[in-house]
Amino acid sequence: MAVQTVLGSIAAHELGITACHEHVLWHPPDAMALEDADLGLDSIPAAVAELRYFKSLGGSAVVEMTTAEIGRSPLELSQISRATDVHIIAATGHHKNKFSAASLENQSIGQIAERMIREITIGIGDIGIRAGVIKAATSLHQATEVEKRVIQAAGLAHQKTGAPVSTHTEAGTFALEQAEMLLSAGVTPEKLLIGHLDRNLPSEVYFQLAKRGVLLGFDQIGKEQYWQDEQRALMIRDLIAAGHLNQILLSGDRARKSSWKVHNPQSLGLGHLLLDFIPRLKGLGIDDASIHTLLVENPARFLDFEP
Repeated sequence: MAVQTVLGSIAAHELGITACHEHVLWHPPDAMALEDADLGLDSIPAAVAELRYFKSLGGSAVVEMTTAEIGRSPLELSQISRATDVHIIAATGHHKNKFSAASLENQSIGQIAERMIREITIGIGDIGIRAGVIKAATSLHQATEVEKRVIQAAGLAHQKTGAPVSTHTEAGTFALEQAEMLLSAGVTPEKLLIGHLDRNLPSEVYFQLAKRGVLLGFDQIGKEQYWQDEQRALMIRDLIAAGHLNQILLSGDRARKSSWKVHNPQSLGLGHLLLDFIPRLKGLGIDDASIHTLLVENPARFLDFEP
């Protein structure tokens, strides 16, 4: 059993404090980039600086959720990891329909799954860097036909390799349905992380998902335009009180230049989780042992597998 990083496999106990849903390098489609110049992260020197800053605060690893259709760059990620001594876990799989439909239009479930399996067991392309997590996604309030194929393929790839599955829900919607689809496709609950839940969802959604045994992604931390961090912290406190400590994973999903400290000194960047949010949790009475579980033990358990 091991965690598969862009520099090779490491023992799960070596992972350390982990941000479980981030982007280090990614490129939006040209039309989106022209419309919003802040969107996207395309500088290796900036990534090195930001991850060194994260490392200086105690951060040790990031799960990099960029897929091929939005500019996944495994070789560059390996260079960044080596330069910063931060573990980076790369993703196989695909983003939502908006990004992936054109490239997957004529691909079968089997073809999509075969590529996922190859990227986990052999490597991405011909460079030998292996993915350590499978990405699947759904759109606002629905799963499109393409997204359903990716979900089925993710199930096949998970069953073949044991690799964990991490998802994108659009604004947190369709979360229960997405989870059921992936569980039905063969993904084991403890290896299924439902993402972007903290976009201000009703509390019953969190608890219904928790009862299914899946992992809960609080990965919009710091994005108070969606939901205040104080409310995120209160929800986490309530979930812990109900016995779901081992199912919670944390991150910020920072994908804009202005969300990184290296580009925007007014921002805490990748440090927000450790400098601002963790103190909020402690202020609500969540003890150090539970914080360690959230930041270290839960990510290690989720990402640990044997392909």
